[in-house]
Amino acid sequence: MGRKLKVFQAQFGFYDSVVAAPSQSAALRAWGTHQNLFANGDAKVATDEAAVAAAREHPGTPLRRAVGSSDRFQLDPASLPKVPDPPKPASAKQAARATPAAAPKASADRTALDAAEAGLRKLDDARRREEASLRSRQAELDAAKAAAQGAYVEARKTATAAIVEARRAYRKAGGVD
Repeated sequence: MGRKLKVFQAQFGFYDSVVAAPSQSAALRAWGTHQNLFANGDAKVATDEAAVAAAREHPGTPLRRAVGSSDRFQLDPASLPKVPDPPKPASAKQAARATPAAAPKASADRTALDAAEAGLRKLDDARRREEASLRSRQAELDAAKAAAQGAYVEARKTATAAIVEARRAYRKAGGVD
């Protein structure tokens, strides 16, 4: 006796699909997807008797039909989904009645906007000058720091040499550390 089959359904693009499979994972494999469509509700157990009967005739094989149609599920459906007709364009008279004529807009006054934009440009220019000044002062400080460090290193060498010379003279005179 074979395994009990359940019928599952899902929508893929323009088609509804059903498949008779022993488990949800088997249905996903038959549809060729690794994403769990059951977890987010995109696939479910089929309840339509005609869909269940068609899927049981071809176990393990996905059957399709156009979305929204009541056609029979098939291996390769020939029908395409029904697209509603576009609305008919309104005549010029109907369009004129439907939308009142818009009054021409008065030219807006840009004075406040121009003043605000000029204020922002002035603020940006002042900030650029301030940053340039700060960079210049930082360069001067860096140069002074480097000069001070160099002078310290030289003075330390001289002081260390003096200590070494004084210690040698002290020992030569009989002193003990």
